[in-house]
Amino acid sequence: MSSSRATGGAPSAFTAFGIRAEAQGIAAGLHVVATPIGNLGDVSFRALSTLAAASAILAEDTRVTRTLLAHYGITTPLLPYHEHNAEEMRPKVLARLAAGEALALVSDAGTPLVSDPGFKLVGAAVEAGHAVTTVPGPSAVLAALVVAGLPTDRFFFEGFLPPKATARRERLEALRDIPGTLVFFESPRRVAEMLADAAEVLGARPAAVARELTKLFESVRRGALPDLAATYAQEPTPKGEIVVLIGPAPAGGSEPRDDTDLDALLAKQLKTLSVKDAVAVVAQETGLPRKRVYARAVALVKD
Repeated sequence: MSSSRATGGAPSAFTAFGIRAEAQGIAAGLHVVATPIGNLGDVSFRALSTLAAASAILAEDTRVTRTLLAHYGITTPLLPYHEHNAEEMRPKVLARLAAGEALALVSDAGTPLVSDPGFKLVGAAVEAGHAVTTVPGPSAVLAALVVAGLPTDRFFFEGFLPPKATARRERLEALRDIPGTLVFFESPRRVAEMLADAAEVLGARPAAVARELTKLFESVRRGALPDLAATYAQEPTPKGEIVVLIGPAPAGGSEPRDDTDLDALLAKQLKTLSVKDAVAVVAQETGLPRKRVYARAVALVKD
């Protein structure tokens, strides 16, 4: 395969470690390319070669991608492809693929299709019979998961929760029984509220807040949900990209699935303990918020 772009003819190239390298030619089709989530050094040589050899790069934000290309001396043309123009751009992209071009798809950062509109383009390309190739690499989801200190054998990526408190708590309630670590993206402006709602709905589960991963001010805070919620409520709004991870429900099914199960646990303890002590025992056993357990205990005593 030639290393010249279909739209030009000049050899494509990139620069890494001060060395100018000619890119390897790539086949026609859509190439889904992972890019750094912060540290520009995390990009792979294959990704650089693919970006340099492509006829054009479809970018969620061309300003962000242009910084990466400039750092590595890549001059491939950029085309915007984001949620606001995807419907208009998709037929044009498919037409270029049908003409035999090799196009690269990138997101703002990390692996495309994880919380961006690229999945519709990939689906359309596959349906049209075009080749779709992945160039794997950085992912904020996996990067956060491996440093959180939470179970990694099963995890569920939710993306962004609803911004409104009521809808957010309803969604957290729907996720409560998933038997794996929960992974969320969150806005710095809402992280304190999100953690408070999570503590209220999910109880004292272990959790982690990963911020600015791979960047200069990277930090990972670990602790029980109520403790993290209290910490972020007392501090100024953090800056940067944030991933929140929450451990799964307690092993062995000790967390009650509904108020009927919770009432049964409380009724057993109330036979020998005061309301205060029964609430403390059940809250400790289940990891549920003490406020919720206390409300059910009071209701049982009144009945």
